[in-house]
Amino acid sequence: MASGQSHHPRMAQGHSHKGHHPEPRGSEHPKHHEHESHRPNSKPVHEEHTGHSIHEGHRVEDFRKRFWISLIITIPILILSPMLQHWVGLGDALRFNGDLYLLFAFSTMLFLYGGAPFLKGLVSEVRMKLPGMMTLVAVAITTAYLYSSSVVFGLTGEMFFWETATLIDIMLLGHWIEMKSVMGASRALEQLAALMPSDAHKIMDDGKTVDVPLDQLRAGDRVLVKPGEKIPADGAVLSGESSVNEAMLTGESKPVSKKAGATVIGGSINGEGSLTVEVKKTGKESFLSQVIDLVQQAQESKSKTQDLANRAAFWLTMLALGGGALTLFVWTLIANANFAFALERTVTVMVIACPHALGLAVPLVVAVSTALSAQHGLLIRNRVAFEQARKLQAVVFDKTGTLTEGRFGVTDVLTFTQDRNGKELLLLAASVEAHSEHPIAKGIAAAVPDPVPVTDFKAIPGKGAQGMVQGKKVLVVSPGYLRENNLVVSDARIQELSSQGKTVVFVVMDGRVRGAIALADIIRPESKQAVARLRQMGIKAMMLTGDNRKVAQWVEEQIGLDEFFAEVLPQDKAAKIKEVQGRGLTVAMVGDGVNDAPALAQADVGIAIGAGTDVAVETADIILVRSNPLDIVATIELARTTYQKMVQNLAWATGYNAFAIPLAAGVLYGEGILLSPALGAVLMSLSTVIVAVNARLLRLETMSTT
Repeated sequence: MASGQSHHPRMAQGHSHKGHHPEPRGSEHPKHHEHESHRPNSKPVHEEHTGHSIHEGHRVEDFRKRFWISLIITIPILILSPMLQHWVGLGDALRFNGDLYLLFAFSTMLFLYGGAPFLKGLVSEVRMKLPGMMTLVAVAITTAYLYSSSVVFGLTGEMFFWETATLIDIMLLGHWIEMKSVMGASRALEQLAALMPSDAHKIMDDGKTVDVPLDQLRAGDRVLVKPGEKIPADGAVLSGESSVNEAMLTGESKPVSKKAGATVIGGSINGEGSLTVEVKKTGKESFLSQVIDLVQQAQESKSKTQDLANRAAFWLTMLALGGGALTLFVWTLIANANFAFALERTVTVMVIACPHALGLAVPLVVAVSTALSAQHGLLIRNRVAFEQARKLQAVVFDKTGTLTEGRFGVTDVLTFTQDRNGKELLLLAASVEAHSEHPIAKGIAAAVPDPVPVTDFKAIPGKGAQGMVQGKKVLVVSPGYLRENNLVVSDARIQELSSQGKTVVFVVMDGRVRGAIALADIIRPESKQAVARLRQMGIKAMMLTGDNRKVAQWVEEQIGLDEFFAEVLPQDKAAKIKEVQGRGLTVAMVGDGVNDAPALAQADVGIAIGAGTDVAVETADIILVRSNPLDIVATIELARTTYQKMVQNLAWATGYNAFAIPLAAGVLYGEGILLSPALGAVLMSLSTVIVAVNARLLRLETMSTT
């Protein structure tokens, strides 16, 4: 099937892909992004999808505000703390009647205000029966606060108000930095959502132009797009000529030429000319809305790595609570330490063991990789399949529209006489064929940008066409015409071209056959590079086609495939994929999503290529907006890099805890090494920030390889 057609109908609605596809999008998803979601007052994407549930109900501005106010409240707490006064050599110089009650008042204020996100998080996690980060922090600050308060009102011991305050400050700072990282990971979605203009220049029936909001546009409406403006909806150009920048939508860096009949995407930026566009799709049917929907589905979808991280975080929380209790027991009952010291060790263990970095290790990488892929025209629908892409051992390509452009094009020009060279012969033939609508004629005509005038054009039904060009009668005809008119061509090259599965037509002038033109389905220039890159990566490149064996063999030789399957009917493609899987290989199928749907579903990873403006391919796990086979290589490389980042983050998060928890418990106390709760919070927050920064580095590493 030729690329560029609207070749992705939802032929596979309701089709389940190995049980892990998202449900078909429809009325069951009320929060689809229609045009009103693109207006300035709409909710930012990152607020809905932070990738980490502990921040539910909180925004980055909230943590920033709480941090600064809490930091200000901390100053009098530090000044009024007797322990700190003695440490700096002030003795009782700053003591006065009621100072401890004032210290209690400031500490209570900070505990209730600065600690509110953690206390609310504790309640939420307990309700969900998933104790984690917030539970540990809340238990730690509550324990220290209640014990210190008891000391103020008569209990013998030490006060930890200053450590509770600094702990809350550092935790708020860590969350603020972390949320900024999460926001940065999802900023590509905000940029996508902001692409739509606020209104459109609608052309009324009387020809007048009226500015209307986007939500008033309907399919069939005509709109005027002026130079430099954003195109307001998906549609087709009725008149005008311009170049359009589609980089933010498709990843295509060069402006795309548009004239009458061309399709345009809502949100792309018009260039130097004015265009009159007929609206085809609006609201949730538009390309941009579907892209945002697909990316958000991918960011929200669970992965196997994420499940592992979640289980590890849960058990780490249990370990921290148990370890805190054990620390308190050992120091008080076995080591006979005073209760204040034992409690400080307990609080430090719970703080430093917070599985915050572990909980963020995967979601942050997911957010970055998904947003990054969307910017480059790679839409991930299924994260489990995307993770499988790193393990691919074979990629099976559909031929037509995938490795090839799905249209006839000139591959060879032969001359049989000395009076005309190949370039002149092609010009004469293309000038005649420019007046024909036959697919072969269009292929020849497309090979010459500036044909010469033709008179007395006449179609020869079933055989070709003829016309007067530069005073000469030129015929472009089939082999059948030659046989009927007893025109004989004896040239071994003709047989060679036919053996490659190419279509050969002949150019006749003055009753003599002057040359031949061979045509074939044009191989995409990137196909050979993509196959070579895959083989360098240790991945077998195969082809599946319904064409005859000669055509398939010619394509194989041109681009260097490992293997091909020819003359395969659409209903048998899935069986061929199963056959390759039967060799023990992890297989990706790459096709256009129509007659390839069963094969896409059968493959371990289904990749739809050349989606154009119709991204709703129900059987594909990954959709490549551009018809570029090199994007398959980019997808696999991104999957591998993403997995490496996940592993790095998980290794850091778990390794940090394994090292830090014993220190927090005081195992090196005899060596003079002791961590305070505040220092524990610093280390814990540092671990979280390292994980966040490492996830963000995915963007730089990916850009350096593309």
